[in-house]
Amino acid sequence: MQPYNSLIALGVSAVFAVSLVKIDPAQAESAPNLPVRTEAQESPTPSEVRQQRLAERRSVQAAPAVPETSSPAPARPRAQAQPAPPSPAAAPSESAPLPKPGQPSTGQETGQEANPAPAPAAPVPSAPTPAPTPAPPLVVPTEPLAPAPSAAPSETAPLPSTGQETPTLPSSPAAPSNRRNANRAPENLNPSPNPLNFPTTPEEVTVVESQPITLQQAIELAIRNSPTLQQTRLELTQSRDALREVRAANFPTLDATSSLTGSAQEGLEADNAQGVATGTSSRDITTSLNLQTGLQADYNIFTSGRRSSAIRAAEGTVRFRELAVEVETKQLVLDVSTSYYDLQEADQQVEIFQAALSEALQSLRDAQALERAGVGTRFDVLQAEVDAANARQDLTQQLSSQEVARRTLAQRLSLAQATDITAADEVAAAGSWALSLEQSIVTAFKNRAELEQQLVQRDIGEQRRRNALGQLGPQIGATATYGIANLLSSSNESSEFSTEGKGFFNNASVALNASINLFDGGAARAQARQQEANIAIAESQFVNARDQIRFQVEQAYSILQASSENIQTTTLAVQSAEEALRLARLRFQAGVGTQTDVIQQQTALTRSRVNNLGAILDYNRSLAQLQRFVSNLPDGNLSETP
Repeated sequence: MQPYNSLIALGVSAVFAVSLVKIDPAQAESAPNLPVRTEAQESPTPSEVRQQRLAERRSVQAAPAVPETSSPAPARPRAQAQPAPPSPAAAPSESAPLPKPGQPSTGQETGQEANPAPAPAAPVPSAPTPAPTPAPPLVVPTEPLAPAPSAAPSETAPLPSTGQETPTLPSSPAAPSNRRNANRAPENLNPSPNPLNFPTTPEEVTVVESQPITLQQAIELAIRNSPTLQQTRLELTQSRDALREVRAANFPTLDATSSLTGSAQEGLEADNAQGVATGTSSRDITTSLNLQTGLQADYNIFTSGRRSSAIRAAEGTVRFRELAVEVETKQLVLDVSTSYYDLQEADQQVEIFQAALSEALQSLRDAQALERAGVGTRFDVLQAEVDAANARQDLTQQLSSQEVARRTLAQRLSLAQATDITAADEVAAAGSWALSLEQSIVTAFKNRAELEQQLVQRDIGEQRRRNALGQLGPQIGATATYGIANLLSSSNESSEFSTEGKGFFNNASVALNASINLFDGGAARAQARQQEANIAIAESQFVNARDQIRFQVEQAYSILQASSENIQTTTLAVQSAEEALRLARLRFQAGVGTQTDVIQQQTALTRSRVNNLGAILDYNRSLAQLQRFVSNLPDGNLSETP
């Protein structure tokens, strides 16, 4: 009886060990090198040892059918893996960990702790690695996602995908010239070189191609083709020529003259016969030919400050025009950046409302399916139809706004008539701002060209005032002349006397001239008072520009800070709205929710996506405004005074 009981106990223990191996593969994998023991095997007999080895061989044969998983550390609690079917296409259980994006699924976790159990005599062969399971459509991260320029749009991003590939870094750095050529704007976007050319047929204005461009390429095209900037540059060239004209007063003027004069004179002469008058007269004709050549030099020695003040005023005008070119260039960059961000916003809103229309149509199909199944109502279908119609109307309006944004940017860039452009850059935060508000204000005061323009305008008014008062002072000048003359011929018919040229005769003179304006009716002083008023106007405009610059910096800085916080907030709101819409649709399909809940969550998701898009683009706009409002210097150098 005792051996029979021992045999029954041994069989029960073996079956229990085999059942442990088959039912709990996680424990079999976590400790594959340890033999399975029970309390009844504390003192095994030889027959029990044979049965135990038989159970081990059975466990070894059953091990390859179980997918190999990672052996977790004893201190890390995790859900035990459920037995998977042998088919590789079977979906994993809900407790199985999801593969990370960009990481191959090897079936083993990174950083797992080694199993301290000793190796068995016969090691268990590893099972083949199953195929990687695709990630679910919604992955909620544990931390807020910060937008990055190089991040590719994914299903977890708050914005819908733009369909553009993620730029990859080159394996080896290219030459600077190659990078510049790669980033240059396409030449086919340039307008006609003839500024007076305009289309005369519909074919000439028909858009035949759409070219995607980056923000830097758009800025390059604007600086190259802007007619307003070209006009400002021409005004600068004009002022430089005016400066050369005024500086010419520092040098004397030299004039050369030459004349060839022929004359004939007719007169009457009384006839005398041996000293006695006969009472008759004869006609007398005298002709001559005279050549004269001369040089004259004039120089204003003293002008009572008029010459120097006119030169300084012209130099100030040149400086004013240079600053105007700088201001126009930086303002053009800001306008192009704003228009480019507007186009990005229009493109993304089109995708957002396309997604909203897709969600509305899906809700309509669900409502119609439930109505056909007899568990839905006609009211739910009508609500879904109204929501789909509204979404379609919103999409149509956004498509119109997208076209307007494209043509607005094309107008700023002065593109060719038959070309259109699209935004190639992805929607992401453009960068960061390192200066504080106080540092930004002080830097703007030091580097804004508008403040220096008013100071230059004030100096121009002062120089013109001195020029006007100089009219009342003495004016001293010198004149030097040198000439040669030659009487080529002279003849008289009555006396039959004639002479030929006998050579040149020289003449020279030097004169010193002085003049003073004793009375001009008050014209000079009236001109001086006009310039004094211009000086006061420039000072008033300086104060106005200073206050405006501070307000611009403070406003842009405040929007930048608020937009930076809103990016994080709206990113989480988009993720929550996506999950809420998914749950609302599942509840409605299960019959425990209403169509109104789905429509409300669709509206909330669309609003969250629009808010997130607006936060990112408001951040980029305010950053571009700060870069424009703080400094106009392209190289970023700072000066101590305006």
